[in-house]
Amino acid sequence: MRAIRRFTVRPVLPEALSALGDLANNLRWSWHPPTQDVFAEVDPELWESTGRDPVKLLGAVPKARFEELASDPGFVERLGAVQADLTAYLTEDRWYQRKVQDGPRAIGYFSPEFGITAVLPQYSGGLGILAGDHLKAASDLGTPIIGVGLLYKHGYFKQSLSREGWQQESYPVLDPDGMPISLLREADGTRASIEIEMPDGPPLVARIWVASVGRVPLLMLDTDVEGNPQHFVDITDRLYGGNSEHRLRQELLLGVGGVRALRVFCRLTGHPAPEVFHTNEGHAGFLGIERIRELTVAEDGPKVDWDTALEMGRASTVFTTHTPVPAGIDRFPRTLVEQYFPGETGATPGVPLEKLLALGTEDYAGGDATVFNMAVMGFRLAQRANGVSQLHGHVSREMFNGLWPAFDEAEVPIGSITNGVHAPSWVAREMFDLAASQGADVHTDDVEAFLSVVDKVPGNEVWAVKRVLRERLVKDARRRLASSWRKRGAAAAELKWIDNALDPDVLTIGFARRAASYKRLTLMMRDPERLKRLLLHPERPIQLVIAGKAHPADDGGKKLIQDIVRLSDDPELRHRIVFLPNYDIAMAKPLYPGCDVWLNNPLRPYEACGTSGMKAALNGGLNLSILDGWWDEWYDGDNGWAIPTADGVDDVDKRDDLEAEALYDLIENDVAPRFYDHDHEGVPGRWLEMVRHTLKSLGPKVLATRMVRDYVRDLYAPACHNARLLNADYTGAATLAAWKKRVKSAWLSVRVEHVESSGVGDAAEVGAVLSVRAFVSLGDLAPDDVHVQVLHGKIDSNDVLADVTVRDLALAETYDGGRYRFDGDVELDRGGPFGYTVRVIPRNELLTSVAELGVVAVA
Repeated sequence: MRAIRRFTVRPVLPEALSALGDLANNLRWSWHPPTQDVFAEVDPELWESTGRDPVKLLGAVPKARFEELASDPGFVERLGAVQADLTAYLTEDRWYQRKVQDGPRAIGYFSPEFGITAVLPQYSGGLGILAGDHLKAASDLGTPIIGVGLLYKHGYFKQSLSREGWQQESYPVLDPDGMPISLLREADGTRASIEIEMPDGPPLVARIWVASVGRVPLLMLDTDVEGNPQHFVDITDRLYGGNSEHRLRQELLLGVGGVRALRVFCRLTGHPAPEVFHTNEGHAGFLGIERIRELTVAEDGPKVDWDTALEMGRASTVFTTHTPVPAGIDRFPRTLVEQYFPGETGATPGVPLEKLLALGTEDYAGGDATVFNMAVMGFRLAQRANGVSQLHGHVSREMFNGLWPAFDEAEVPIGSITNGVHAPSWVAREMFDLAASQGADVHTDDVEAFLSVVDKVPGNEVWAVKRVLRERLVKDARRRLASSWRKRGAAAAELKWIDNALDPDVLTIGFARRAASYKRLTLMMRDPERLKRLLLHPERPIQLVIAGKAHPADDGGKKLIQDIVRLSDDPELRHRIVFLPNYDIAMAKPLYPGCDVWLNNPLRPYEACGTSGMKAALNGGLNLSILDGWWDEWYDGDNGWAIPTADGVDDVDKRDDLEAEALYDLIENDVAPRFYDHDHEGVPGRWLEMVRHTLKSLGPKVLATRMVRDYVRDLYAPACHNARLLNADYTGAATLAAWKKRVKSAWLSVRVEHVESSGVGDAAEVGAVLSVRAFVSLGDLAPDDVHVQVLHGKIDSNDVLADVTVRDLALAETYDGGRYRFDGDVELDRGGPFGYTVRVIPRNELLTSVAELGVVAVA
């Protein structure tokens, strides 16, 4: 019989144990082992059976056990120590308070998903895990971020397999009352909410949940509210589900509703309002429209015009793109956007429809003018934008060069900050214990400390710990494998072989990621016989642990999984290769530390960054990867292996064959021999040399604390500085908007009329000085409105400049009619083919890029 209502009954804790509730409701426990130890001590069996979920644990503990613990002085003392540690963590100055001067008082960080812990399943994959690590690292550093997302009733799907190995999805209902989150409430105790006007019917109402991620509040909007029509309730049903209109509604709620939720949260808590807004991918792009609406249709305070509001919003907005392929960008029919943003009514009443549509229009060569592109809007609403690795920054500049067609790729205003991972969340406790045994303080916000003792830990101890971690993975894999086979319909009598699946003394290679075609889940299967020989080698066998989900609508991805599963079902191989369904944070915890090698073989350059290999590296694993994403940036020849790529081979099958062959060769001739090259004590010395070098060379770079510091230094603080200059009394923004309008309207008259040079003849020598004179016409603009520059460097066979150096020319003479002469010298400091040109670009101290206005005049 089906219940008509569901809710969770929360326990009443004895006064002496009240701190357990506080600890359970702050997600810092998910990366703080001493807090986890306290919960484990409450009831070790329940702790494991509830999936290490403190809320479920406390709800399942009998009253008598609580009374027993409350009368145990030792437990109460340990509980008090952990509570005091949390209080200190939440209140003491940390890196941001000690080191950042005049930084933003708060930063709003918007993302459609957040992967904090397995007990809060509001993530699907890399984007969410990255967002979760961003919040956790910000908390450790004291960076004043407020996260903003959605609370999905079903989260992402749970994955299982049919008997034939086909992915099956299920969507269990998540009970908010059973998770470590709480409703935001008004002063009178009623629930806080936001409203958004919708095209038909009543407004959309969403309530606001708050999760405490250490020092960082995470706001999550939920439309499962009484009074909402069912199609509104369904908006937060699941991650990345539904049709195009469903996705638009979700992104409308995240962007517009998220800003409104932030305002409510700050009003009720006294938290400083964000001075910088960070859009993690284009899904939250409508936040910029809502912020413009706040300024142009202000209920309180002065109103400003559209152009002024746009400049104020742009100055304080950061946009991060995560996709290296156009197919990964949300694009909606313009007619659908018109339906939800009609102008005087709709989601952002008062925002002119034509101006909103212009922000997302692909009005450039090769664009589709019938669609509304969320990434394009993201770039136009943010003064600062970045990709998530250096290579991805380059790819993004090429992808979006059409927005700045007058500029070469190198000057497209998209930078890069390489992703990082939150070490306390992903590094095995035993690895930290190794560092602590050598005197490293591993409990400060300076988690790099444990890397400083890498060379001090004896090799046999490192190897012993890796064996422990490998064995833990093997046991976890066997448990998951048995569960999967039972769901596939196998009888217990069929599963005896699982007791011998995998071996804690065999070279273990991990591969876990989304089953998207470009990630090439089955590249390792290009030559099944060669793979079989590697798996079953008599002296140097390997074993593969594979996991990953395909999008529910991606039958191609599901077919890749089925191919892997069918291979792993082979009785001859199934003890050496396993596919584990339902890849999530809980699975990842033993997977990364337990692997010796982390495999990544995407089709280059389609991996924006990738962070799973970073987690493996911090656990003493070695990367075996295509030079893509972060690995292209930080591989140094000794911290793992680079799989050679067949760049330029147009035949996809031929390319896969070549790269698979290179992968097999590396495993057979380099990886496996080094792993099994043991000394008289059974320790592989050469392998551990690479492990130590990996930890030292990659350790400080791959940390999320490094990443957040980069964001603060390179994006948040400069954005805050510009925003304060513009927003103090709106005058700065109005002045900048008027200047831009004046420059753009006058630019048709700007041209380089003539260029002269002297000092260098036909036989130029290194050390000679080239004197350049540029005669330019500026029309109605003044010399202070522009930079006149000489660009010089090597040239290729088509006279195209490469390795360009830019130098400003100085105003030398003024003529009638808006004409000027600018002069400068260029020293020829290297030999070879040389060329130069002259250009004019807009000049204003509040611009962050030479390409910001998109205009240039070239000789």
